[in-house]
Amino acid sequence: MSENDHFSDSVGRDVSKLGLRQLAEFRHPIRQFLHFSEEAARSKGIEPHQHQVLLAVQALPKCARPTITALSQQLCIRHHSAIELIDRLVERGAVRRKHSHGDQREVLIELTPHEEALLHRLSLLHWKGLRVPGPALSESLSAVMRHPAPERRRGARE
Repeated sequence: MSENDHFSDSVGRDVSKLGLRQLAEFRHPIRQFLHFSEEAARSKGIEPHQHQVLLAVQALPKCARPTITALSQQLCIRHHSAIELIDRLVERGAVRRKHSHGDQREVLIELTPHEEALLHRLSLLHWKGLRVPGPALSESLSAVMRHPAPERRRGARE
């Protein structure tokens, strides 16, 4: 097969071998960073998913409130999975639930001061950790974005 060989999906889009390679080269630095992130979290005594919750609570857009629903959407997880993560974080004293001042039915999540400090230390590690895969990630994303989008073959069904 040559660089221009194509693979087709069931709806008739063609992807060149070069396009596949570019996608793989884009995924590799992402995986490197995610692996680094998971190990960094574990080295500080917290599970990677719990670290992601802490980060999401602190980094939600100003217009968003740190509710279970907002966090589950931010983390791309199911609502009940977010509840389980929050329950575990409450048990370890990392976060607390509090009722909203405006609506007592609304429950907000906030980090304890200890976890804010932990998140700060982990964030510094992550910024340093991006130094290695960051340039490769940027270059590979640029290559993927320059690659023509998969074309639809004539006569292919939706």
